[in-house]
Amino acid sequence: MRWSVGIEVEGDQVLTREQVVDLADAVAATDGIATGIGTNRYGAQLIVEAESREDAIEKATGEFWRAVGKAGLRPGPVVRTEAVSEDEEAFG
Repeated sequence: MRWSVGIEVEGDQVLTREQVVDLADAVAATDGIATGIGTNRYGAQLIVEAESREDAIEKATGEFWRAVGKAGLRPGPVVRTEAVSEDEEAFG
């Protein structure tokens, strides 16, 4: 099953457009989008295949941290995580 997983992190600096573009490039492989220009929070919405919500969050979180490293961002505490399955979106 396909899941859309959102992850948001609180950073220690205000992110520039370039930093968020780098994150967007890094999450593009998972049909991801990035957010955070001009704020101290950054995040991504990623699409993953998983059997359960917990598996989807675990998979997406691993991919997210890989992308954060590739984009050269400093990790921070996760302040939001949510996962919605294809089925939930269809009937939402």
